[in-house]
This record gives sequence, structure tokens and C-alpha cells, in this order.
Amino acid sequence: MANEIKRTIEDIGDAAKEGMHRGGAEIEHEKRAAFGDSMTTGEKVGSVVNETKENAKADIDKAKREIRDL
Repeated sequence: MANEIKRTIEDIGDAAKEGMHRGGAEIEHEKRAAFGDSMTTGEKVGSVVNETKENAKADIDKAKREIRDL
């Protein structure tokens, strides 16, 4: 029983982190969509890198939940 509670708490935490990271990736994507024409090449590259990084972090949080639930 205690293990199930601990797993549920960890799952909730990882789901929240995943959501924050997906939100951060979406913000970067929308920033490029809105301001892309006025952004420098370096700013665009940095935005793409940040989006990719946030998506990778979200995928890690999702994988932690999936592995824990096996």
C-alpha cells in the first residue's frame, strides 16, 4: 500500500514537470511563430534549442512514469 502511494505521488510530480516542460516548448514555438521575422538567426537557433531541450525533459519525465508503472 505504501509503495502504491509513493508511486502515485511520484507520478503526479513527474506529470506536473512534464506539463511545465511541454508548456515551455510551446512558448518557444509560439515565440518563433510570432516574432520569427524580427528575430536574428542566433535568436531563432537558440529558441529551437530551447524548444528541443524542453521537449527532451518532458519525454524523460514521461518515461520515468512509464517505467515506474511497469
